[in-house]
Amino acid sequence: MADLFEDKSKDWDGREMVRRLSAGIGAAVLEHVPLKADWRVLDFGAGTGLVSAHVAPRVSKVVAVDVSPAMLEVLVAKPELAGKVEAVCQDILQKPLGQTFDLVVSAMALHHVEDTTALVKAFAAHLEPGGRIALADLDAEDGSFHPADIEGVYHSGFDRDALGQLLEQHGFTEVRFVTAHTVEKEEQRYPVFLVTAEKGMRPA
Repeated sequence: MADLFEDKSKDWDGREMVRRLSAGIGAAVLEHVPLKADWRVLDFGAGTGLVSAHVAPRVSKVVAVDVSPAMLEVLVAKPELAGKVEAVCQDILQKPLGQTFDLVVSAMALHHVEDTTALVKAFAAHLEPGGRIALADLDAEDGSFHPADIEGVYHSGFDRDALGQLLEQHGFTEVRFVTAHTVEKEEQRYPVFLVTAEKGMRPA
């Protein structure tokens, strides 16, 4: 499979919009998720580890999963993440990790996955009972956030009510949305939500 982020990885961390967005999402996660020192965290669509960097100092371990080898190469080269963040290049929808976590965090990766229902099921399968999710992505938008010809973008954001209902249908409780950040791009504003929820004690 082609690495759609190979070229972007070279200057990803230097992009002002990316830095602001990651900082906003990272701060929202720290504010709305009661991280614990013994937690194991799965960062889905971790990219270069910008959000992992916010979470890692407060937990036991972060497993950073992405399908872009180039983005993960940037992540593993960061000395501040060494020993705390493990990079795994894998599609967990096709090949689960075979381990469970206390938290799944994800920043701006949901819209790159065509089957959102399958993704929610995968998150549930990778969580301990009572485990949590903290997922950030675009609110539903008119399709102008990404270039029209871009590959690998399947959703123009998400409707909060619809996504919340989907999470509840698959065993998640205490579903809450907040606005984590607003991207200002070409005179338009694109709100970014953070949704948190807990995996119910019953099987999802």
